[in-house]
Amino acid sequence: MSDIVIHEPARVERPPPFIRLTHEAAFHDEGYGYDLFGLHPPTLARMVELAAPVYERYFRVASHGSEQIPSRGPVVLVGNHGGVLPVDAGLLCLDLLRRLDPPRFPRPIADHFVPRLPLVSTLFARCGMVSGTRGNVARLLERNELVAIWPEGVAGPAKHYRDRYQLQAWRVGFAELAIRYRATVIPVAIVGAEESWPLALKLWVHWLGTPYLPVPAWPLPLPTRIHIQYGAPIRFDQPPEDADDPAIVDAAAGQVRAVLERQLADLRAARRGWFR
Repeated sequence: MSDIVIHEPARVERPPPFIRLTHEAAFHDEGYGYDLFGLHPPTLARMVELAAPVYERYFRVASHGSEQIPSRGPVVLVGNHGGVLPVDAGLLCLDLLRRLDPPRFPRPIADHFVPRLPLVSTLFARCGMVSGTRGNVARLLERNELVAIWPEGVAGPAKHYRDRYQLQAWRVGFAELAIRYRATVIPVAIVGAEESWPLALKLWVHWLGTPYLPVPAWPLPLPTRIHIQYGAPIRFDQPPEDADDPAIVDAAAGQVRAVLERQLADLRAARRGWFR
C-alpha cells in the first residue's frame, strides 16, 4: 500500500521570485550578465512570474520533498518523462525555482535537436537549458550546479498512452557523471503530465534534426493536476575512478530506476483522480 499522503501545498511568504533569483541565487557570470551556456537570471525570473497562473491555477502543482535537495554541491535530479511536449520538465523547473530556499537555478538537459529550434532555443537557454553533451553536463557538475536529467530521452514522450508511467530505454550517462563528480542523485516522480497531453501519432519528418513530429491527442493540454515527488538523496560510495567501469555504472543507474519506479507507483496510488 502507498505511504504517500497528498496534502495541499503550504503557502510560504517569501520575496518575489524576481528578487530571489536575481539577487540570492548563485550565478557564474561570464560577462554582460550571462553564464557560459546563456543563462540570464532576469529573463528567467520574469518567465517564472509570467508562468505563475499556469503553475498555480491551471495545473495546480502539488509538490513534496524538495527540502531533501542539497542547498549546495553538485546534484543530479533524475525524472520520468512523458506527454507530447515536455510540460513535465517545465513544471519541474518552475517548482524548483519557486520552492528551493536558498534558491538554486535548475539546469535542464535537453536533447541534441532542441538548441536547433528557431526562436525558442534562445529563450530556453536564457532560462537555463543546456544541450545534453557529456562535456556540458560535466562542466555543470564541476561548477556544483543543480542538473535535471530525463534518462528516457525522447523515448519518454514517444511512448503510447497505454504505456504511461512505464519507464522506457534508460540512458546511464547520468550515473557515470554522478559517480565521477560525487554528485547527489535525487529521483523525481512526476504524475499528471502523461494524461494531460498524450501523443496521438508520430509523423516521421525529421525537421531540424527532430526524431519525429508529434501529433497530440487534443490541441491543448488538459488541466490535470500535476504531482511532483522528490525522493530521498542517493549518494554513490564508489571512488570517482569507478565511473570508468560499465558494470558499476549500469548497476548505479539501475538502482535509481528501481527507486523511481516505486515512487511513481506510490504517487499514482495516492492521487484521487486526474484533476485532484
